[in-house]
Amino acid sequence: MFLSRTEAAALPRTPTPPPPTRRRTRLWPMLGPAFVAAIAYVDPGNVATNATAGASFGYSLLWVVVAANVLAVLVQTLTAKLGLATGRDLATLCRQTLPRPVTRGLWVQAEVVAIATDLAEIVGGAVALNLLFGVPLPIGGVLTAVVAFALLGLQRFGHRPFERAVTGCLLVIAAGFGYTMLDAGVDPAGVVAGLAPTPLSGDAGVLAVGILGATVMPHVVYVHSALTPGRYGDAVTAARTRSGRGRLLRAQRLDVLLAMLLAGVVNAVLLVVAAGLFSGEGEQSLESVHAGLAERSGQGASIAFALALLASGFAASSVGTHAGQVVMAGFLQRSIPVLLRRTITVAPAVGLLVWGADPTTALVWSQVVLSFGIPFALVPLVWLTARRSVMGAWVNRRVTTAAAVLVALAVTALNAWLVVDVLT
Repeated sequence: MFLSRTEAAALPRTPTPPPPTRRRTRLWPMLGPAFVAAIAYVDPGNVATNATAGASFGYSLLWVVVAANVLAVLVQTLTAKLGLATGRDLATLCRQTLPRPVTRGLWVQAEVVAIATDLAEIVGGAVALNLLFGVPLPIGGVLTAVVAFALLGLQRFGHRPFERAVTGCLLVIAAGFGYTMLDAGVDPAGVVAGLAPTPLSGDAGVLAVGILGATVMPHVVYVHSALTPGRYGDAVTAARTRSGRGRLLRAQRLDVLLAMLLAGVVNAVLLVVAAGLFSGEGEQSLESVHAGLAERSGQGASIAFALALLASGFAASSVGTHAGQVVMAGFLQRSIPVLLRRTITVAPAVGLLVWGADPTTALVWSQVVLSFGIPFALVPLVWLTARRSVMGAWVNRRVTTAAAVLVALAVTALNAWLVVDVLT
């Protein structure tokens, strides 16, 4: 049967789908917040922990790094969705839904966490400057704080410049640590075997708990929820339709998946390199890893390691300071000048370096303090994202809430075990 030209013109037309490049063009500008959050997963504390894991137990704890990254994907997805759905950050929502005494308590612990976070990042940056240029540790700590402050100042020009700078640092970190793999003598069969879960006991169990327990940093939960409101356009309008919600959730999930994948690969590389070069040698400090790379893989590998560590300290410190701003504004509806906050948070780190404290020990203790803050960020996050009165159409599915509860309980228990082990 043939239709006349007039009849054919009256038929509804199927719209021509846009070329794939146009879809990607609309999607890529939505990426960014999760890459800022990902810096917390490759900070100097993670570098020291993964290097020690590889040097002490070879490839056997590689599966723990992978499992930790899976947990991170779930937590950061919920965090981003909370900000996307409500237009508010986690700290603000806690203030609006919880009793005032609870809110004040949450603020105090969050500020302590911010200071502990900055301690790790400042120390890491100071060590990197010392390794690269011989800068004394106290001066290196001050220089790290100054550079991190400059990075944070990019926010005056909008969210994009800051996100691009931090993402650039993340790529430097990935490239630097990736370069150390070139001559590390990695055993492919050992890597494959390390991906299979195995029973853990003794020191291996404690270190595995440290890797898992320190995965979700409380300060980055607050920061990520503050970076997504308004980031994907009018989420309230989009939420009125299933297709609108789906589009925004896909963009947000892709952001998290790509960022956490990159961070997970970096952590895995650190462990694999340490296993290839230092297996059986026990705990490694940042300085000993640098020296070992120079001796066994050449000067280029040691320089790449130090540059990656430097980028980690700079970027992670700026994100930590931003976290302090977010928690004060959210919990108290107040703010202080960024320079004053920078001075307050950097003082303990510089003080320890002046005093002559061992940098690696300082990193370990900063992770212990951070462990105390984990439940105070995760529990409110899971509770809020499971409430329809808060999330509306974006509320978690029951299976998501169940998984999140299990993750929160597991991470809290692991951190409690880690703290008890370190303190006893």
